Amino acid sequence: MSARPTIILHTDKPAGALAVLAETHPDLDVHACDTYAGLPALIERTAAEVVYSIRFDGTPHYPRQALVESPTVKWVSIGGSGTDHLGRWDPNHVTVTNAAGVAAGMLAEYALGAMLSFSLDLRGFERRQQARQWGGGRVEPIEGKTVLIVGLGKTGEAVARRAQAMGMRTLGIRARPKQMPSLDEVHGPDALLPLTGRADFIVCCVPLLSTTRGLLGEAAFAAMKPSVVLIDISRGGVIEEKALLAALDAGRIKGAALDVFATEPLPAEHPLWSYDNVAVTPHCAAVYDGWDIKSVRMFADNLARYRRGEPLENVVNPERGY
Repeated sequence: MSARPTIILHTDKPAGALAVLAETHPDLDVHACDTYAGLPALIERTAAEVVYSIRFDGTPHYPRQALVESPTVKWVSIGGSGTDHLGRWDPNHVTVTNAAGVAAGMLAEYALGAMLSFSLDLRGFERRQQARQWGGGRVEPIEGKTVLIVGLGKTGEAVARRAQAMGMRTLGIRARPKQMPSLDEVHGPDALLPLTGRADFIVCCVPLLSTTRGLLGEAAFAAMKPSVVLIDISRGGVIEEKALLAALDAGRIKGAALDVFATEPLPAEHPLWSYDNVAVTPHCAAVYDGWDIKSVRMFADNLARYRRGEPLENVVNPERGY
């Protein structure tokens, strides 16, 4: 750690990030990189100590090796919450932080919107409107319904608060169960299958880890109510897509709202595009005007701690993924 580290801002929108750093840390040497391919050479040329990085062009070509194995980079600040695209890293060699919470409210509103969309049958009404068909509509309240939130980090908590405000019963799963004000019940991972059978809505908010890959698979779908709606705002791979497709084909669930997928972009020939009861969005539930600047400001605040030699906030444990 040095008081005047060299910084790289690795983002597809460097102008705003550069402006924030110029305002908050005007004495530092700051470089910008808006491509994946250019980052390794820039790190080597500048001997950068700190890199703020956003996964802005998918995972397959993300330059994770240049970040976590560089001889000069001591701290990688991820601009979002997920860090699975970094793979494994040695925390004794490099510290990784994230921007957990930067989009928690927006993700929670996406989840609530999905619940309302299905309970109000908005997709059905849209189809009837396109056909100029009057009548046949039916709506249901979400008040009194039960939502199971799988993963109770900042996003899961935000979902629970909004669901509770709508009069819903809130159940949650977290690795280390504890009482939480916005949750009626909090359980450990072993309770997943029994809880899925109680839920009218299931919201998936966990990071992608070896322990969460395929977490919602055949057994979980078999335990669900046929009236359940599944909402995924986590990472592709947490829900086993083969099991999801089988459940949809068999009518074992009411529907799903999916923002993340095992392969992104979702291939045009993928069957998920074709279901009337599946809402597909392009991994955008956390993208709102100003999120990137909010994330950079979180980084700037953490950078001030770094320069003072103080503990960083939002340090990620590579074993837990958060």
